[in-house]
Amino acid sequence: MSKQNKRSEALIYHEKPTPGKIQVVPTKKYASQRDLSLAYSPGVAEPCLEIEKDKNNAYKYTAKGNLVAVISNGTAVLGLGNIGPEASKPVMEGKGLLFKIFADIDVFDIEVNTENVDEFIETVKNIAPTFGGINLEDIKAPEAFEIERRLKEELDIPVMHDDQHGTAIISAAALINALEIAEKDISKVKIVISGAGAAAISCSRLYQACGAKRENMVMLDSKGVIRNDRDNLTSQKAEFATHRKIDTLTEAMVDADVFIGLSMADIVSPDMLLVMAEKPIVFAMANPNPEINYQLAIDTRDDIIMATGRSDHPNQVNNVLGFPFIFRGALDVRANAINEEMKMAAVKALAKLAKEPVPEQVNVAYGKTRLTFGKDYIIPKPFDPRLIAEVPPAVAKAAMDSGVAKQPILDWDKYKETLRERLGSDNKLVRLLLNRAKLDPKRVVFAEADQLAVVKAAQIAFEEGIAIPILLGRKETIEELMEEIGFDEDVLIVDPKTEEENERKNRYAKVYWEQRKRKGVTYYAAQRLMRERNYFAAMMVNEGDADALISGYSRSYPTVVKPMLELIGMAKGASRIATTNVMMTKRGPMFLSDTSININPTSKDLYKIAQMTSKVVKMFGIEPVMAMTSYSNFGSSSNEQATKVREAVALLHRNHPDLVVDGELQTDFALNNEMLQDQFPFSKLAGKKVNTLVFPNLDSANMTYKLLKELNGADSIGPIMMGMRKPVHILQLHASVDEIVNMTAIAVIDAQHKEKWGIEHPIAD
Repeated sequence: MSKQNKRSEALIYHEKPTPGKIQVVPTKKYASQRDLSLAYSPGVAEPCLEIEKDKNNAYKYTAKGNLVAVISNGTAVLGLGNIGPEASKPVMEGKGLLFKIFADIDVFDIEVNTENVDEFIETVKNIAPTFGGINLEDIKAPEAFEIERRLKEELDIPVMHDDQHGTAIISAAALINALEIAEKDISKVKIVISGAGAAAISCSRLYQACGAKRENMVMLDSKGVIRNDRDNLTSQKAEFATHRKIDTLTEAMVDADVFIGLSMADIVSPDMLLVMAEKPIVFAMANPNPEINYQLAIDTRDDIIMATGRSDHPNQVNNVLGFPFIFRGALDVRANAINEEMKMAAVKALAKLAKEPVPEQVNVAYGKTRLTFGKDYIIPKPFDPRLIAEVPPAVAKAAMDSGVAKQPILDWDKYKETLRERLGSDNKLVRLLLNRAKLDPKRVVFAEADQLAVVKAAQIAFEEGIAIPILLGRKETIEELMEEIGFDEDVLIVDPKTEEENERKNRYAKVYWEQRKRKGVTYYAAQRLMRERNYFAAMMVNEGDADALISGYSRSYPTVVKPMLELIGMAKGASRIATTNVMMTKRGPMFLSDTSININPTSKDLYKIAQMTSKVVKMFGIEPVMAMTSYSNFGSSSNEQATKVREAVALLHRNHPDLVVDGELQTDFALNNEMLQDQFPFSKLAGKKVNTLVFPNLDSANMTYKLLKELNGADSIGPIMMGMRKPVHILQLHASVDEIVNMTAIAVIDAQHKEKWGIEHPIAD
């Protein structure tokens, strides 16, 4: 995508359909007059009076305890510099979004129109009663140091300048593990820090707290090495001034064990790496381009341990590993500060987590058989679902031990479970899905590329590295659509109705005719069918001209399914085709089957559908917990619709005793574990969180997923085809661009699995 098109897309994203990225959502009922009289006058007076008696009651009766202010004056915004408070607002909203999706913390972003330190501090102090915590953001140094210091002294709620401490905490955890792998003592290593801003100063201080010696550190700013004989040093720079008589980065790198880059791109050369000590540790964290290219660095030294700020390389130092979870722990014990003990607890928790077995969900996301602690894995991945249950408790406990917690946690197991429940519907699964596809993109033929939404989805898939699109349809129309949306990349366009495709059409027709000539298909009919996009696209996949297929945007589902079943057919060993939809709900991802194919499946069909669905759930790195649904509970009805579900469950229990599945169950009992535990404690699902529902017929499955989608705004991925011989996935009529992109990722992952495992893959029976 051209720079102009990227700019346009970014602006549209922030403007449509509603300006901005965050909103306020009511948490209480408000439908009736009674509700409103409790929410406001006269009922609201009661909590007001209780808070007047004791200000701490604000945590009990208001949202204060889960509300953080993200505050900036816009003086050091990303790499844009001093752009002012209004221009900083999109960044502050973005930070609020990250707080919410990673730790379920609500945020008001506050942009303050002053560069005067005293005025800024006074403003924050005056609004502090609203909040449970203050996250300072994008404030230039050295003012940032003074602002944070004074606010921490003068406020009784947690205050943290993430630009300083976020990078410090994450990189310190990575450094501890890197030194362990390199078998080096932190108190003896020589450390070079390129950069002298807020993050660099904070990193250096935290490394000292971890055991590094100040005399072993050399810090550089834009003028070179910060020496103790330099004039006009700020107090922060003077703190790290060296007595060594060196001036340049080249000199500083000689025999250095560690390089910390918080400066600018491409300032480290291969020659500099070559003069470092054995097993050098290089954290090149400038974004978007590091101080030295990752591939160049590892090609220069095979003993290097490398980290960057980028997601496309191992060991990403990403602040999102820290600030959401640090504030989560601080808020949950109503800490009156974020102190050094709490920051160190976060460092140790992150370092420890990287040494523990990695969940399959994370392995799946990064395309690894098994991520293990080592030079390419020294820090947890941002997608790791364990972060929320490990880092906040460590921070909360440190707050309690250091005496800054006002509300101690008594039941740690219950607290951790509460934290896991906060993961909810934040679309982590979608991010995992897209990341997995990017690792090995495949050729996907879009059979309806003369539709604007399809071309737009293909553009996103291409630019994000999810897939290599093949656009099928009338060439002139496709080119016009591509020009309209600024899709100016060189991608393959195939028009089956043109003469230039005659040779391929005839070849496909002959193959098809040979397969079906004894089933009433003539060669002429085969030639005619190859002019139809779905037949042609299916043959492209069959003949290896494409790896996967996406269709169905503009045509009814049965119309598109028919050629796929005729040409591609079921996988070897499969006896049934079915589909499942993944719904992003408040309780997390829910898999619903069968949403598109089997109108009234038999008990054996349901058995097969459950088997296939369990494999899809595992493909996402999730252990399936399956409820076979009905209008009855455990034999309460003898009707054949209930009986077939009961029989399917019996087959599953007999043939797959390790699969966590039970039924027949009404949906509310399946999803409400308290009800289930109370009425049916014998169930295999008792005490477990159901993530998969298999429905007794197409009516119930299809209507349920569409109700969730339309009434609750739940995002949907699907229908995911199960049991097909090749990676073929059919969209619902007029699917959104996002849905098409997600299904493209599914098609790519399906192709990846088929390539790796052949017919024995998670989407086959």
